[in-house]
Amino acid sequence: MLFNDIYAPEDVRALLNRSDQTTPEQVERALSAGHPSFSDFLALISPAAADFLEPLAARAQRITRERFGRIVRLYAPIYVSNECTNRCAYCGFNRGNEVHRVTLTPEEVLEEARALWREGFRDILLVSGEAPHKAPLSQLVETAYLLSRDFPSISVEIYPLEREGYASLERAGVEGVTVFQETYDPELYAKFHLGGKKRDYNYRLATPDRIGAAGMRKIGLGALLGLGPWRFEAISLALHALYLQKTYWQTNISISFPRIREASGGFTPPSPVSDREMAQLAFALRVLIPDVGLTLSTRETPAFRDGITPICFTATSAGSKTEPGGYTRPGEATEQFAIEDSRTPGEVAEAIKAMGLEPVWKDWDRAFIAPEPRIHQAKETERTL
Repeated sequence: MLFNDIYAPEDVRALLNRSDQTTPEQVERALSAGHPSFSDFLALISPAAADFLEPLAARAQRITRERFGRIVRLYAPIYVSNECTNRCAYCGFNRGNEVHRVTLTPEEVLEEARALWREGFRDILLVSGEAPHKAPLSQLVETAYLLSRDFPSISVEIYPLEREGYASLERAGVEGVTVFQETYDPELYAKFHLGGKKRDYNYRLATPDRIGAAGMRKIGLGALLGLGPWRFEAISLALHALYLQKTYWQTNISISFPRIREASGGFTPPSPVSDREMAQLAFALRVLIPDVGLTLSTRETPAFRDGITPICFTATSAGSKTEPGGYTRPGEATEQFAIEDSRTPGEVAEAIKAMGLEPVWKDWDRAFIAPEPRIHQAKETERTL
């Protein structure tokens, strides 16, 4: 059984209707529940709960401290390629946009990684547009293997693969995969995905199942906030995360909160999400799923990031560049989107310390759980970062 077999958008709309009818009294009961149910979650994301943001934040913060302590994990993305065969209306990499396309070689990715290493990062995310002919799986496997000798935590955000593809990345040292459904509403999905393999809604929806079946240590979910009503996406994300926790119980589940930002093509989000709404979504998810990781990116402003991170977030990016080669030769390729927090990694780390939290550049070592990665697709290459 896959998530596709149990997920029904019409059921989500019925749950959304229940949420919309929530009373203030029901919100108060949800806030005081010892073990919040899904019905309580519906109350906490309701319009009525917008007036209870402070007690909701307090509940979320208590849970975060109990489950995660005071640490915030720092990571950085490395964009491998901005080539893409898809026509996603909201994305700067849309194949219909006139942009400068670049695909890095494994050696060029290593140069980017060296720059991040010097900043202190030991946790990186490899990102690629959906163009397997430009950034084939074999090349991504080789790149991951080269990086795994020095970076204990490597994740990818790439085009969807079959189970064996994810297994080959796992053998090369990749521990996590992030895949955003963008929107769980199939009608909106068809509206915004105008061409390319990504038009296949069901194939993308089943991707986290293939990741889990391949034995990945981490699965990252997310919806692109601004495409559709945020409460519909919130309910869908919660259902998906709970399903994955139950089905792949040895895998860590995390949720990201990307909001649409300025990108090539000038896309305007049809359902913009305010700061308060995004905060309500994050707080409610923390209350419902205490052990899920919550990730915040440099899409958000410094003020918003500094205000919300101490409450419920467990990971954040810093110093991000969203174009291939952005750390070593900025300006040569088109970025995927414009970031809002341009502080250096060191400045972000100092801000986290000022919150009374501990920034963590490396929070585990691969040697604790597995031997050195081994792959057949790439020869061992000796080099020093």
